[in-house]
Amino acid sequence: MRGTMQPVGPLPSFSIRPATPGDENGLFELIQALAEYEKLSHAVTGSAEQLARDLFEPRPRVEAMLVEADERVVAFALYFHNYSTFLTKVGLYLEDIFVLPEYRGRGIGKALLSRVAKLACDRGCGRLEWSVLDWNVSAIGFYQSLGANVLPDWRICRVVGDQMRALAERV
Repeated sequence: MRGTMQPVGPLPSFSIRPATPGDENGLFELIQALAEYEKLSHAVTGSAEQLARDLFEPRPRVEAMLVEADERVVAFALYFHNYSTFLTKVGLYLEDIFVLPEYRGRGIGKALLSRVAKLACDRGCGRLEWSVLDWNVSAIGFYQSLGANVLPDWRICRVVGDQMRALAERV
């Protein structure tokens, strides 16, 4: 898919494509940029090699789309399937979507999120969902402008590392 916008001043066109083997280093650099933006760089413990395994193994655990502009990768969306017991349908969970700051305001995020939504529709998903940090007012506004409902009464529960192992040992 190719998208061009009509804002003030000339802007480069961009393209959106699925990630392919060899993209893992560029994608991981964007993941690190996202973590830095969210002030969570300390939480990045993975690697481009593990990302490649999860993206490109025979039964991929995750999928990603990349946006290219100016002959480089400037944005990504990373997603996987989940399941809604109430809908009894598969869904698509958008783990992360990120556009480099200098490329924001050019329609890239909107085009990328629209492409992920189209994929969810094409696959017969009952819903597309994601999380947003409560302090990220600009992202919340962006998502709402595209028709997303930010659910006020749901909270994410998470266990990792030692807490996850301790919970697993309760069996």
